[in-house]
Amino acid sequence: MELDDTDAAIVRELQADGRLPFESLARRIGLSRAAARLRVRRLLDSGIIRVVGVPHPAVRGVGVLAQVALGVDEGTAPVGAALADLSSVTSVAVTTGRLPLVAELRERDLAGLTATVDRIRNLPGVAEVDTLLYTRVLKDPYFASSEPLQIDPDETDLVLLGMLERDGRLSFAEMAGHVGLSAGAVRSRVRRLLHKHAVQVTALLNPGALGLARHGGFTLLLAEDSDAAKEITTWEETLFLTGCLGRADLTGAVAAESVPALHALFERLRALPGVRVTDTWLHLERVEERYDR
Repeated sequence: MELDDTDAAIVRELQADGRLPFESLARRIGLSRAAARLRVRRLLDSGIIRVVGVPHPAVRGVGVLAQVALGVDEGTAPVGAALADLSSVTSVAVTTGRLPLVAELRERDLAGLTATVDRIRNLPGVAEVDTLLYTRVLKDPYFASSEPLQIDPDETDLVLLGMLERDGRLSFAEMAGHVGLSAGAVRSRVRRLLHKHAVQVTALLNPGALGLARHGGFTLLLAEDSDAAKEITTWEETLFLTGCLGRADLTGAVAAESVPALHALFERLRALPGVRVTDTWLHLERVEERYDR
């Protein structure tokens, strides 16, 4: 399914505010309420977008993020499965290249990250561990606003956050039935959670549904005066981009319709002023991907 200009405008509005009422959405894009509702439903039912709540990292007790790339002695399957079982691992992929497993970690603090990396290093079959510590997340649909958390959610708030993670456009009345409050009370709580940066409700695009079925990753070194990071975040093919501490200044993930198209993306990276591409890889298999932990 291809997005026309109106679909693309709807996606942009829902990325900025996933709970935008249909009346407001219709007014902004120049459609009737019924037409706007129908288009949103079509985008949701086709799998092109999901509207979800993305909690502030502090809600999950997350203070540091990192990427590890692993070399293995034998096959990737047992090591990948062991990685996926670790509570702080949010994604695991089998990739091309010298280090065939890449995983993302989310931990409370550096001490917790150190302990997790040590545990990974001692997993059976692990021959090498290369760690990149994220310093500033530049683009990540699963990482909410970097604004400080201004609220300490109570148990009821946490239940509401869990429901929003599954369906960001769930009605206040539907949520009320799960927490034993009135729809008005739930509305007040959800608005407070949004205002205090406890959650961001946004539309997530499914690259596969748009024909961008091939994923890859890269690491870069930047010249001191390079502003390439701003450029890369604007590319629609860029799924993820973060600054790093370690062997690279930036690491990211991209999606394209084919391997040649991924190669063309990597060539675009190499052509940017002040950029040196130090590594690229293709994702062969997604072992694990979950961000609600």
